Amino acid sequence: MEGCAGAAATSLLRRLCSGARSFPAGYARSASIRFCSTGKTYEKINHATIDRIIRVDHAGEYGANRIYAGQMAVLGRTNVGPVIQKMWDQEKDHLKKFNELMVTFRVRPTILMPFWNVMGFVLGAGTALLGKEGAMACTVAIEESIAHHYNNQMRTLMEGDPEKYEELLQIIKKFRDEELEHHDTGLDHDAELAPAYAILKGAIQVGCRAAIYLSERI
Repeated sequence: MEGCAGAAATSLLRRLCSGARSFPAGYARSASIRFCSTGKTYEKINHATIDRIIRVDHAGEYGANRIYAGQMAVLGRTNVGPVIQKMWDQEKDHLKKFNELMVTFRVRPTILMPFWNVMGFVLGAGTALLGKEGAMACTVAIEESIAHHYNNQMRTLMEGDPEKYEELLQIIKKFRDEELEHHDTGLDHDAELAPAYAILKGAIQVGCRAAIYLSERI
């Protein structure tokens, strides 16, 4: 039985990988990257670092969208619905921008996207079923983790070449600030009153760190 399950998982992984975009050997290292919004051209950038940053951020914003979708499915018609919708609208803008960056920098998405699709919605709906406080506790945990992750990425880019990566740094900083606003919104709407708040927050953040680690690499 375990052998069959392992074979099925391997088969699924191969199918997912076969759908990923590929480019000729050496293409990414030699290509120039041009931002459509400003016309600025990036040359001799660290493609491995940029690929990792954009892939994981795209996955994270996609997952955040699914979390808010799950919360809205449960709480959308309550008095906290507009608050969640406002945060979700900003996450939609974040995802749209990273979709554009995926094309600009020719980055393939993580093969775990179908998994994050389901797990994000389940996490959002599941915490919303605990009530407004549960949903907001989820928001605090997620946004705190994402803001910390964005800070690490900004340090990495600053250590590389802040002038070269200026536009990408501005994007990440803007999104980091908006994630911190969501974090504060969660606290303002009684996140800390959620059942077993500390345990719930800690468990969600462990999951976030695992998701970041995996999405950066596969």
